[in-house]
Amino acid sequence: MTSPSTIAPPSSSSPIGGAVHVLLLENIHPTARELLLTEGYSLDVQPHAMKEDELIRKLQGVHVLGIRSKTRLTERVFASAQDLLTVGCFCIGTNQVALDSANHHGTPVFNAPFSNTRSVAELVIAEVIALSRQLGDRSREVHAGRWRKIADGCFEVRGKTLGIIGYGHIGSQVGVLAEAVGMRVIFYDAGSKLPMGNNRPVASLGELLGEADFVTLHVPETPQTRNMIGAAELKQMRKSSYLLNLSRGSVIDIPALANALKTQHLAGAALDVFPQEPDSNSDGFVSELLGLENVILTPHIGGSTTEAQAAIGREVATSIIKFVNSGSTIGAVNFPQVELAPARDSHRILNVHRNVPGVLRDINRIVSDLNTNIRAQVLATDPAIGYLIMDLDQDVSLDVHQAIKALPTSIKSRILY
Repeated sequence: MTSPSTIAPPSSSSPIGGAVHVLLLENIHPTARELLLTEGYSLDVQPHAMKEDELIRKLQGVHVLGIRSKTRLTERVFASAQDLLTVGCFCIGTNQVALDSANHHGTPVFNAPFSNTRSVAELVIAEVIALSRQLGDRSREVHAGRWRKIADGCFEVRGKTLGIIGYGHIGSQVGVLAEAVGMRVIFYDAGSKLPMGNNRPVASLGELLGEADFVTLHVPETPQTRNMIGAAELKQMRKSSYLLNLSRGSVIDIPALANALKTQHLAGAALDVFPQEPDSNSDGFVSELLGLENVILTPHIGGSTTEAQAAIGREVATSIIKFVNSGSTIGAVNFPQVELAPARDSHRILNVHRNVPGVLRDINRIVSDLNTNIRAQVLATDPAIGYLIMDLDQDVSLDVHQAIKALPTSIKSRILY
């Protein structure tokens, strides 16, 4: 476990007029720390998640916050974090962050949507095989001193049908691996997706549930996916089939799943995510699924491999560096997507403002009144905010920045190089 520490940067240079202070929580991989230190940022590394009050105190003077899945970022956190420029979620999901609040306070949030794809896909295939051979039960029995060498209810996966719900980056990779071990693959997705290999789309969720021997879920958490697999859907699944969920804990009705397993309508299940998960490794875990036969329960480890965590560290840290150093918001999950190549011998102003009529007119009037020259300018908006990057002559950039910052529509402004 990483000890709490403050890591001094190799240099004090910074694009925001002083040291960039970074707070990293929850044992973020060293690849991220190495990249951030190379940029001269000051790092405070803490191994644990923080509750709301502790986090608010800790964020004073912090420009960049890095978290994983346990730290909850609420409206109160964003309203209190006056110095916070950006948040990096060193994981796939961002449902632990109040994204609308971050947007309204001018704070882009970055994540790593693709870096753990292979790790999750490999775990799915491992669990499909483990379920088909009842490996969890046999291992537990031998550990308890029981020797039960049986073949009843154990099958090869070759020739069986895998049904994938959600055919995005992870779902499609699962399909490729499943085909490689001889499985027949069908998938259902709300959008039109290009099949990989011999994977075949089906027209409806019901068709997939009725045809598949194994059903695996790879969908985001949305109002539409909440409890998308309930009692009615479980009844549509083939008798003695299997259900896997390595996506989001809210997509399965757990009591209904427990009933389907107890009545032996399903032959087994594997879950890596749950509606309520412990806040730390020292907390206990309770579920209706505990103790059921041929049920594999894992503590949200789909992306917990050395390779995935290293890739996540690189991906999110790189996005953070690009934003802090140049203002790029490409890849932010809650922000207008803007990027502008640096211009020589100019200063760059970044401005987040409320998306109301007349803001660009007011900014351009400031520039005109100060008789400066705009080298380059790009603006993007969403329903709530606008984000402007503007390169201009150095001699008046400070005056322009102060005037823009003073506009009543401005949410957050800073000047670079």
